[in-house]
Amino acid sequence: MPSMDIVSEINIEEVRNAVDNANRELTNRFDFRGVEASFEWKKPVVTIKAEGDFQLKQLADMLRSQLTKRQVDAKAMTLGAASASGKNWSQQVTFKEGIEQDVAKKVVKLIKAEKFKVQAAIQGEQVRVTGKKRDELQAVMAMIRKAELEQSFQFTNFKD
Repeated sequence: MPSMDIVSEINIEEVRNAVDNANRELTNRFDFRGVEASFEWKKPVVTIKAEGDFQLKQLADMLRSQLTKRQVDAKAMTLGAASASGKNWSQQVTFKEGIEQDVAKKVVKLIKAEKFKVQAAIQGEQVRVTGKKRDELQAVMAMIRKAELEQSFQFTNFKD
């Protein structure tokens, strides 16, 4: 019986590479000349530092674009609260891994609402979907990709 797992994972090495690329891009940006701004990678958290709140938003956008170039879904990125100390601002960026229980319940509910001929079961931080036909599983995949669940999903263990 065909089955697959719906998971939410990111490649930490690609995130580190994206941070390095964002730092390189930062040195070439005209609007950041003479400004104290940086990305700091301390696994699994990225700290963004700049002289102003507006610059923090620009740095977050730079990081988001670099993540997209490295095929890391930017939905996995979560921005923390911006804090100021003196003239310097900083912000923590974390990355979601694993599907939280309430999001997993929403996924199962969506699958059941569409009346696919599949079974969906929550297993820890992933959702296992089994069905009689491969086409049904592919339809579930398409539906999950279209759903706005504010989290990135990958599909693994696709077995016939």
